[in-house]
Amino acid sequence: MGRLKTYSRRAFLVGSVAVAGGVAFGIYAVRTPHENPLDGALAEGEVALTPYLRLDAEGVTLITPRADKGQGAYHVQAALLAEELDLDLAQVRVDPGPPGAAYWNTALAAEAAEFSVPSAGLMRNVAETAVGAVMKMMGMQITGGSTTVPDQFDKLRSAAASARETLKAAAAKQEGLDASALRTENGTVILPDGRALPYAALIPALAGVDVVQDVALRPPADWRYLGKPMQRIDMLAKSTGTQVYGIDLEIDGMVHAAVKLNPAQGGALLGYDATEAEKLRGVQAVLPVTGGVAVVADNTWRAFRAAEAVVAEWGPSEMPASMDDHWQALAAAFTRDRQDSRQRDDGDIETALAGAEVIEAEYRAPYLAHAPLEPISAIVRVEDGKAEVWTGTQVPRFVQKNVAAIAGIAPEDVTLHVQMMGGSFGHRLEDEVVKRAAEVAVQMPGVPVKLTYSREEDMTHDFPRQIAMARLRGAVSGGKVTALDLDIASPSVMVSQMGRQGISVPGPDSQIVSGAWNAPFAIPHHRVTGYRAPELAPVSSWRSVGASHAGFFHNAALDELIHAAGADPLEERLRLCNDPLARQVLEAVAEMSDWQGVLGEGRGRGVALTTSFGVRCAEVVEVRVTDDGIKLENVWVAAEVGRVLDPVNFENLVQGGVIFALGHAIHGEITYEDGIAQQSNYDGYPAMRLSQAPEIAVRGLENGDNIRGIGEPPVPPAAPALAGAIFAATGTRLREMPFAKFVAFA
Repeated sequence: MGRLKTYSRRAFLVGSVAVAGGVAFGIYAVRTPHENPLDGALAEGEVALTPYLRLDAEGVTLITPRADKGQGAYHVQAALLAEELDLDLAQVRVDPGPPGAAYWNTALAAEAAEFSVPSAGLMRNVAETAVGAVMKMMGMQITGGSTTVPDQFDKLRSAAASARETLKAAAAKQEGLDASALRTENGTVILPDGRALPYAALIPALAGVDVVQDVALRPPADWRYLGKPMQRIDMLAKSTGTQVYGIDLEIDGMVHAAVKLNPAQGGALLGYDATEAEKLRGVQAVLPVTGGVAVVADNTWRAFRAAEAVVAEWGPSEMPASMDDHWQALAAAFTRDRQDSRQRDDGDIETALAGAEVIEAEYRAPYLAHAPLEPISAIVRVEDGKAEVWTGTQVPRFVQKNVAAIAGIAPEDVTLHVQMMGGSFGHRLEDEVVKRAAEVAVQMPGVPVKLTYSREEDMTHDFPRQIAMARLRGAVSGGKVTALDLDIASPSVMVSQMGRQGISVPGPDSQIVSGAWNAPFAIPHHRVTGYRAPELAPVSSWRSVGASHAGFFHNAALDELIHAAGADPLEERLRLCNDPLARQVLEAVAEMSDWQGVLGEGRGRGVALTTSFGVRCAEVVEVRVTDDGIKLENVWVAAEVGRVLDPVNFENLVQGGVIFALGHAIHGEITYEDGIAQQSNYDGYPAMRLSQAPEIAVRGLENGDNIRGIGEPPVPPAAPALAGAIFAATGTRLREMPFAKFVAFA
């Protein structure tokens, strides 16, 4: 048992006895824990009960190292804490806290380990432990991969439970009572005589108290919040327009900056003339930055207008000149020397196809922009060997490291204030806006510089979802699918993305085939091969990453084979399904939709099932042919997540993911000419309209042993289910997105 010692700098030194995951009250993944990032940064009267809990005279503050981009991450983390610490949700204050290696994401290792060792068992566990150890040593504090819930589910509850019992022990010592006679309620310790001691009042009594370890967590039957409908803690602010986002921040003495960057990705700035820009009202400076120039002015609008007035000479991009060249590079990647992975190779595909009538098809998925509603921005101040940053980010330690490198200071001398984000979809895994802001700030020492990208600059210089191509060879016999051979070619999103952070990613990229290689179907002869295309446009993680293209490819290919076999698309999937959890998801969506076949006479239904981030998610889409085009009428979604923590937010996340996915399947495409993105705003990159949105019914299943996140898994099945529905209604087979290039939508 550890001991809370006399606190130095008003911080408790927490004992190192622990179990899995990074919380001082209880859990570490390896024997030597990271230092508590809160130590040394506490105000007078504050104590850091764990890296996740700060206590002061006002009460409890939850440190939330997993960022909130609108998905409700702060809320669910607050609920996890409140459940065991006996707080009302309204009593939980939220602070993203400082970057820290102690906040490494323990859940990120699972998918990498599964790809490395496909078969569950001892070796998979060993692989996950090894990958997790590397991530811990690197301090990979990242929000992504739908991991906030699986990462924090045990950590925060265990931390809160241990803190609760330690506070009771402190109260018992102070009052001369037995801790077993005490209870907690609404942020207080209740004594036998009915007196209530606020947690904050017990701060002095905590010094020297033994840390209560290995506290049993409350069973779900006793939960007050988790598993029940809740109102999110940010609901009022977001409903009244009072939520503060990064783009809203104002700092005393702040100046505003805008950039004019080479529109050709990766191209250099050869020269510029700022004469006209410098004459404009409010302009204070025009400064060079990587890839272009920054204009500093007294407000954002004037900075935008002045940036437009800069005349620049640009160097060329190294990207292929036309989209035909991009597609040709993918087509040329289906060679033995470019083979990246083959983690699925059941049966004998070559023998099976040698004596069969082979069904062949090619599929394509385009580049896609992230395009969150809030344009990216950052405030940076550099002064006297220190830097301070205010921005929304999913990668705080990368931001800290990169600003330090630009300013020529140590990472620990960079203070980061993470802000609420108005959307991301993977966009905030990049930190280019912070780097450019830092480049301006070092040229204006002591001045807070707020850099805001215009919508056009943001989308033009976005690192989009990867482009991908797939080729099918398959066969059927006796009304059944017997062979499926799927080759998928794509640039490596992980190499591109992590390369910008100076991190090498060895081995195959699971994202090239994610959602395809692990499809839960026992097809007798089943092979999935990934091919790594050369880097074309620089790419980045986009909501559901590789499964967004490979899930479409595999489901679309399976649909073609099922049709050739004369089978029902849902019934054949059920027949082939070899995963009990996936089968239950298919059965649930069949029951929800009252599946009776693919319909006909101008109406159609399609079904798809994809496993991504450990979540089996199935969707049925129903469409109707109208005089104005295809009308989406209904979508039914079932997903296996182990445990639904907030049914209201769960439903919202699933519905939002479906709308996001369907809108991109219908309309989404980024194209390049001479390295320049041709779509730079929503007029050229439309989302789904409210009038196009279908009714969406959602069911969360809780049959699995592991809790999962739901932010991304609803995305991959939507496009193939829609394509299947359109084929059933019209006979038009869609093998390439966006679908609006080939059929009209109402």
